[in-house]
Amino acid sequence: MTTLLDVRDLRVTYRSARGDVPAVRGVDLTLDAGSTLGVAGESGSGKSTVALALLRLLPGSARTTGEILLAGEDVLGMRWGRLRAVRWTGAAVVFQGASHSLNPVHRVGDQIAEPMLIHRTVPSGQVRGRVAGLLERVGLPASRAGDYPHQLSGGQRQRVMIAMALACEPRLIVADEATTALDVMIQAQVLALLRRLTADQGIGMIMISHDLAVLAAQCDRLAVMYAGRIVEQGPAAEVVDSPAHPYAGALSAAFPRIGDPASRLAPRGLPGEPPDPADPPPGCVFRPRCAAAEAVCATVDPPLWPVDPDHEGRSARHAACVHVGPARPAPVAAERP
Repeated sequence: MTTLLDVRDLRVTYRSARGDVPAVRGVDLTLDAGSTLGVAGESGSGKSTVALALLRLLPGSARTTGEILLAGEDVLGMRWGRLRAVRWTGAAVVFQGASHSLNPVHRVGDQIAEPMLIHRTVPSGQVRGRVAGLLERVGLPASRAGDYPHQLSGGQRQRVMIAMALACEPRLIVADEATTALDVMIQAQVLALLRRLTADQGIGMIMISHDLAVLAAQCDRLAVMYAGRIVEQGPAAEVVDSPAHPYAGALSAAFPRIGDPASRLAPRGLPGEPPDPADPPPGCVFRPRCAAAEAVCATVDPPLWPVDPDHEGRSARHAACVHVGPARPAPVAAERP
């Protein structure tokens, strides 16, 4: 398969009154065309910062280093004119909370048409027909193009956001908590729509959420973030069903499972709070909350080690935990999946 997105050693630091605050600390991600990658973690784990960094949408207080290769072209090295052209046409973002993302005083059809007119991807005489087609593709009648956002339900507004993201036929869509505020029935409809669009059009998609159950059902691969770095990544179902990192295990256990009375009546939580990114603990940053922590965890911040590697040291899964790595004589650099 063709590699659509290749993120290498991405680091994002925010400048603040109390000094530099590292929000993302050396993230590596890859995504093939037609595949879906899930990124999970608690609030403050850095997952939304990664999403915004992909198209350089971070505020001026952020300093970003590393490489973000979109179809082989480094987004961080693009001039402003090239970056402006790539937004919407190369990659688009579906943000959380369509109520805040849509302009309340413009009709939704005009808002869907705007990126097409700016980038001139469709002749002006065909824009209205294109808008109608996009609305129908996301399950809305073309007549809703004349409505204002307040005339639509939450699920309908989210569908409009997806139609906007598809307007210029991008190769990559980043859905940042795109279904969090929706009820479960509308959420299921929107997720089914996203899955169908990915399969039918060969779009690469990154889905960002705190809900591992949603990501396991929707995504091919899953990356779990904690304190600005990836602590486990691999095939989504494997990461959720048999996590190798204690944090991924805690996230998975926090969601009750259908047919499991024990998890339904007594779901397990995770004690404590995520660390202050400006003052992380020494060693493994998850150690203060980890029930499996050992003395070595206070001094070693483990890299991503292969989980159950083959005889050549390769694996489809990697986890940053001493319980994964010490069986090997030395850390093995994570092979890019």
